[in-house]
Amino acid sequence: MLACTHSVAFNGIDVLKISIEVQISSGLPSFAIVGLADKAIAESRERVRAALHSMGLALPAAHITVNLAPADVVKEGTHYDLPIVMALIAAMGIVPAEAPLGFMMMGELSLDGSIRPVSGILPASVASVRNDMGFVCPAEQGGEALWSGNGTILAPRNVLELLNHFKGKQMLPPPVPVKNEAAIPLLDLQDIKGQESAKRALEIAVVGGHNILMVGPPGSGKSMLASRMPSLMPPLSSADILEISKIHSVAGLLKESQLITTPPFRSPHHSASTPAMVGGGLRAKPGEISLSHGGILFMDELPEFARQTLEALRQPLETGVVSVARANSHITYPARFQLVAAMNPCKCGYLGVPGHECTRAPKCAEEYQSKISGPLLDRIDLHVDVPMVSPWDLGHVRGAESSAVVRARVRNALAFSADRFKGRTAQKNAQADGVELEEMARLTDEAKNILIDVAQELMLSGRGYHRMIRVARSIADLDMSEAVRKNHMIEALTYRKPVRKRT
Repeated sequence: MLACTHSVAFNGIDVLKISIEVQISSGLPSFAIVGLADKAIAESRERVRAALHSMGLALPAAHITVNLAPADVVKEGTHYDLPIVMALIAAMGIVPAEAPLGFMMMGELSLDGSIRPVSGILPASVASVRNDMGFVCPAEQGGEALWSGNGTILAPRNVLELLNHFKGKQMLPPPVPVKNEAAIPLLDLQDIKGQESAKRALEIAVVGGHNILMVGPPGSGKSMLASRMPSLMPPLSSADILEISKIHSVAGLLKESQLITTPPFRSPHHSASTPAMVGGGLRAKPGEISLSHGGILFMDELPEFARQTLEALRQPLETGVVSVARANSHITYPARFQLVAAMNPCKCGYLGVPGHECTRAPKCAEEYQSKISGPLLDRIDLHVDVPMVSPWDLGHVRGAESSAVVRARVRNALAFSADRFKGRTAQKNAQADGVELEEMARLTDEAKNILIDVAQELMLSGRGYHRMIRVARSIADLDMSEAVRKNHMIEALTYRKPVRKRT
């Protein structure tokens, strides 16, 4: 007797269709699972046996072979439990063999036959639409599967409900759509007194999608500025919402089956390991870099991160993807994020603050800042000093702009530049490169001459040269200027700091 069901395997957020074939043949009683299955799948034999026992069924005293095809693809995870048990039930003749054929299935089995939630429901459901198939998932995740637009979704609470549905004895109710809760109010830029130059840099960074580094003593407001940056960002497009939600679904982080509708803001501790940042592990999962896709990765106390972790940022900052190489596979995750970093100027934090500097200044600053490599600094477009705010300013400054006012300027600038990006690979100034950047920049002769002179004086790399053009283009967009003029380039140059020379 032979039966077949279908499930999925994940390569990053990409989904591969997997066929689960079950054959029951004469021979000594045995239960073998083949097809490069990991230990979690091998243990599914006992979960399947217990789930069948809970329904009053027993495995036949025969040779049972479960094949996960294609056999050369590594399969990981407990979500194969449900398709394996349904293929067994079909092979035993309890349900028609053709009944489960038109569905992709995912679900972990409990010993009592109930179906537990698993990660990756959203991308798997999207794949079922692409393959013109129905989708079966745990009852708790039916709302998540509905976001794919699949019109044939079954969300049983246990195996018995699904069995009776395929036998025609019980019709499963359609899953209930999940409504996203109202977004939590974002922190407002109006809360920060002073730091007008830093606020201006944040505005430019949001318009162009630029990376930014804020340097200043403790308590100057660097973390407050970073935490208010999401309030300046435009809403996500439908395509971005789906892609970001797929990443969080694979990571098992979608809460109550709700989509991620606002740009992510991730703030890992400086003790985070390299796999935690870039992804990987025994069962590969997206790291903080990918979980920040479409949003912000905030790295506070930047020099305190491990050197290896910082250097791992270099590739994704350039390419927008992160590749995790493993012995038996090569996984790629999207990682188009904005890096927002903050650091003290030195170990004690008070370099340049009269009466607070340590006795080793400025040597301590050189040693501290040397923890960040030149190539990484070269990939950060905006370098901003965030000085201490005086007590007088804290007590007297009034009338700071709200996030709503700044966000309106950002939206106007993005609307102004929208036509420029039509039909192009780049969708923000920070992503433009090569011919695209030359066509979009539109530098005046004055601006170009200033750029060339400063680039020669600072001995900028080719990357640094082009990043200055991108920043100047974003400033021009805020001014609604078709051309990048002299004043735009001069302002862009103030954010480009040369790498500190080491002695």
